[in-house]
Amino acid sequence: MENSHQDLKKGLLPRHVQFMALAGMIGTGIFKGSSDTLSIAGPSVVIAYLIGGLLLFIIIAALGEMALAFPNMNVQHLVNKAFGFQVSYLVGWLYWINWTIVTVVELLAAGSFLQFWLPSIPLWLLSFLCAIVIVGINLFQVKFYGELEFWFASIKIIALVAFIILGCLLLFGVIPSSIEDPLSNYTAHGGFFPHGISGTFSAFLVVMFSYGGAELIGIAVTETKDAERVLPKIIKGAVWRVIIFYIFPILIICGIMPWDKVTGADSPFVQVFSSVGLPGTAHIMNFVLLTAVLSAANSGIYATSRTLYSMAQSGVAPKGLAKVSSKGIPITGIMITSVCILAAVYLAYITPSQVISYLMSIPGFTVMILWISICAAQLKLRPLYKNQPAFKVKWFPYTTIFAIISLSVIFIGFMFNPNNVIGSSVCIVILGILIILSFINRKTRVNEVTA
Repeated sequence: MENSHQDLKKGLLPRHVQFMALAGMIGTGIFKGSSDTLSIAGPSVVIAYLIGGLLLFIIIAALGEMALAFPNMNVQHLVNKAFGFQVSYLVGWLYWINWTIVTVVELLAAGSFLQFWLPSIPLWLLSFLCAIVIVGINLFQVKFYGELEFWFASIKIIALVAFIILGCLLLFGVIPSSIEDPLSNYTAHGGFFPHGISGTFSAFLVVMFSYGGAELIGIAVTETKDAERVLPKIIKGAVWRVIIFYIFPILIICGIMPWDKVTGADSPFVQVFSSVGLPGTAHIMNFVLLTAVLSAANSGIYATSRTLYSMAQSGVAPKGLAKVSSKGIPITGIMITSVCILAAVYLAYITPSQVISYLMSIPGFTVMILWISICAAQLKLRPLYKNQPAFKVKWFPYTTIFAIISLSVIFIGFMFNPNNVIGSSVCIVILGILIILSFINRKTRVNEVTA
């Protein structure tokens, strides 16, 4: 039943990894979260997405460089090599908590989208059925997961391309509409910076959460065939595509309708399509949104199970989590994550919706901590490379230091923002608990070594 060699199988193809990174980043962050960023910053949120995209490129490039310099090592392994047990312990468990929360919320969102067609069926049951399907997919060989994620991501990307094309046709008057002067929407209604520079800065937490998931490349590298050859192309392609798929749609939304008319009730994409008056638009967009959240949940199960597996290999988690099935799947990690997800789905159902919205601020914080640790690990490990990788970050160490400083400023700014007091408090409590546990576990490891 279980593989004695305890290795993950290299079943992911280059297109799988590329679309996994896209799937992790292109989800509810753009389809739903864009309404939040527009309400916070107005049209100037495009600047936040551009700066976030630049930071994303540095982080992914640093991760790819280390993955080539140290083959068969993923994010958690690299942090452990750079900073040792305690930092690896904090980063690993924070990342697992991050993706567990994200996965739970995505599954709840999937249930709510299904209620559009099945209003009489309760949310908990639809979310439970979605969880069974997604967990079942991850129990097959990794190539099947990669193939399904490829098609999930394809649907999202096709929808975004269609939106960009349709939006451009509307803006340039090819398709008749009520839009008289689209350029005026960028400067009217308070101007390009309706809430000032502070509004643009405030949008960064949602932007960073939206871009979170790109680091899946660093987790999937240990299961990728010919990683050294394909990784540089995957990194460059994924980053440019994500920047395009975020910035173009935001510009189109702001051009077609005033930013202050974008409500949080529906996705801005649904609002734009509805304004066109195409028949069946609501059903099409609901299907796209459903595949988007299922795709993100699918990535979440993959990320959490592989994180537990790599932590077990590094001694950060119990060794039993390093066991894999005969198909090369970390079965124990998937089961533990599944139990947590099912419990959280039930708790989320019986608790007020405000609690979930507060919890959703945690992934934004944990993603920034993870990204800072990736850049810091590159600074530490670059002098230790035995063989220089073919793909390296340009203008090192200045680009990496720039990313660390920028992410730290964003992180500190949000920790002291009164609007984020609940999320900041929860994040600090989780960090405090993990720090205490890291000291306890380190002491246990030392006692085992000296015994």
